Amino acid sequence: MTSEPTTSGALVLAATPMGRYDDASPRLREALTTADIVAAEDTRRARALAAGLDVTITGELISYYDQVEAARTPRLVEAIAGGATVLLITDAGMPSVSDPGYRVVVACAEAGLKVTALPGPSAVTTALAVSAMPSERFCFEGFAPRKPGARKEWLGQLRDERRTAVFFESPHRLADCLGDAVTVLGGDRRAAVCRELTKTYEEIRRGDLAELAEWAAGGVKGEITVVFAGAVATEPDLDELVVRAEGLVEGGMRLKAACEEVTRGTSVSRRDVYEAVLAARSAE
Repeated sequence: MTSEPTTSGALVLAATPMGRYDDASPRLREALTTADIVAAEDTRRARALAAGLDVTITGELISYYDQVEAARTPRLVEAIAGGATVLLITDAGMPSVSDPGYRVVVACAEAGLKVTALPGPSAVTTALAVSAMPSERFCFEGFAPRKPGARKEWLGQLRDERRTAVFFESPHRLADCLGDAVTVLGGDRRAAVCRELTKTYEEIRRGDLAELAEWAAGGVKGEITVVFAGAVATEPDLDELVVRAEGLVEGGMRLKAACEEVTRGTSVSRRDVYEAVLAARSAE
């Protein structure tokens, strides 16, 4: 448990527009003009944002991107401890969500300093909302792995994921990613590719993975957010449950407990699995 902050300083994480300056909140406009330090993923984009909003950054503007996070975090924490307000912004969306920010949030939390946020645009929730996929439960997977082997392994982890999955992908790797998804998840899994969200050339493609992979093979440009539908629950057959139960037994679990474990959440009875295991053993 952390105590209440003992300084007036604060770290303010501010969501920035994904494409349209008029999506900026009034609170963001005010924060840009009043913060003692504005830490930006790209200072050029920060200046362009301020100009687009017709405001002036009066505090110190410093860069805060992946390669300098570790080196510059202590200075920001020290400034906040001394009473400064540090506004953290990234190129688009909410800081620390697959963007710089996590490291300084952790450091401030550990130091008992105030951390707050100015909510606003988010590619994750925007894509989820327009995808036409179930949104009651979802998981965010960050950026898809770059290398084919790692990507297929990651997709394998999503094979049985029941929640809707949202992730970012480079336009240059989208076709390969969707092609691998067809192989690992099956071509009939529903998905959506959201391109240039909120921008002039926004495009939302919905369909099954096979259709989307074919479309992406022609080349895609822009910022990409992908949404995969969750896996549909299937009832395991008796032979599969027997194999699972035997695996648990090999790990040290008693047979009856193993049968109860593998049938949890299914309509198959524990007794049926138990008898099937015994029958399989006697047939060996």
